[in-house]
Amino acid sequence: MKLNNRRTVVIGLAFLSIAAFWNLYDSIIPLILRDTFHLGDAAAGWVMALDNILALFMLPLFGRFSDRSDTRIGRRMPYILFGTVAAVALMLMLSVLDAPGKFVAFLAVLALLLVAMGTYRSPAVALMPDVTPKPLRSKGNAIINLMGALGGVFTLGMLQILVMKRADGSANYFPVFAAVGALMLFCAAFVALRVDEKKLAAEVPDEPEEDISGPRLSGPALKSLLLILFSVFFWYMGYNAVVTAYTKYFTAKWGDLGGASLCLMIATIGAVVSYIPIGMLSQRVGRKAVILSGAGMLTACFCLISQIRAFSLAVYAVFVVIGVSWAAINVNSYPMVVELSKGSNVGRYTGFYYTFSMAAQIVTPILSGWLLEHVGYHTLFPYAGVMVGTSFFTMLAVRHGDSLPDRPATVFEHLAAAD
Repeated sequence: MKLNNRRTVVIGLAFLSIAAFWNLYDSIIPLILRDTFHLGDAAAGWVMALDNILALFMLPLFGRFSDRSDTRIGRRMPYILFGTVAAVALMLMLSVLDAPGKFVAFLAVLALLLVAMGTYRSPAVALMPDVTPKPLRSKGNAIINLMGALGGVFTLGMLQILVMKRADGSANYFPVFAAVGALMLFCAAFVALRVDEKKLAAEVPDEPEEDISGPRLSGPALKSLLLILFSVFFWYMGYNAVVTAYTKYFTAKWGDLGGASLCLMIATIGAVVSYIPIGMLSQRVGRKAVILSGAGMLTACFCLISQIRAFSLAVYAVFVVIGVSWAAINVNSYPMVVELSKGSNVGRYTGFYYTFSMAAQIVTPILSGWLLEHVGYHTLFPYAGVMVGTSFFTMLAVRHGDSLPDRPATVFEHLAAAD
């Protein structure tokens, strides 16, 4: 059984467009809130948290809606097409409202834009497992993650060359919004034209669902699902805390902001380069084994950095390992969740995955930020290490969702099987 790489790349265009949008959102919206509407950091933080708060409710909801849909072009495609078109129209409207005195209208359109994105994120992500046999989903998810990284690179490139100046000297972001919007429309149209969702989903062989009876999970399978979801929560608590606060930590401890950005870029490059090899490795040794290795290495890296007093080139090497470790976790965690689903409810389980990851990304900036402010910057990496270390132990107890459920692949799984 082989993964159809070309088809997976085409499907990945949907995720590429989503990643391109969120890079645009995270890069430009804070600047507009600060420079155009003069919002303080606290108020702007609440606005920027709105997408994660909406995602808690919308991603499971529209994942489930798409599970129950049945149209001529498939279950997921209507949401992808409608959501993309609505989001692009609202993006362009938003860029026009980037002007003093239009804050209320800007905020209303921003909220509608986040709703539009929420309508198709789960369906777009669920499309890959819909048309991919279960043993191949880690490799498929590696390609999807790689496509997402390319979407982010596209947006970063557009930010470098398309930000213009208005007559009053303020930044004009409309060309960037237009370029990313055009990419999103192209991706949605290309996927719709090249992917026959109903035909491909029908070609995926039916496989026995271990420990699943009827529409509900059995007790042991449900326990594994919850353990996987809590693992997702804990490693996002740790990793997102570092990503959110690292530039502040770096400048407070070591100085140069450029060095902080380079560290994060090195981690991203390490992840991107390792996506495909990790997907292939996961097929051979199992998803759980690779996740445990990644969580263990990530915990060790965070603990190591917490002990570094003076910056050196060794920090860059540690961030390469951080990127590879995060890729090992990220490539396999979503496939483990949808491994426990049936073909009829992949979207619902996709929503579960995003609920826990988004919840962590809402909670951890507040919790880790309180520690940074009231205890000290030295708490950042121990905090992250404890969170990711906790995910190691919750994942160790998982018994279902692996691509190799019948064969312990590492010493960690042998220990878990001996409990």
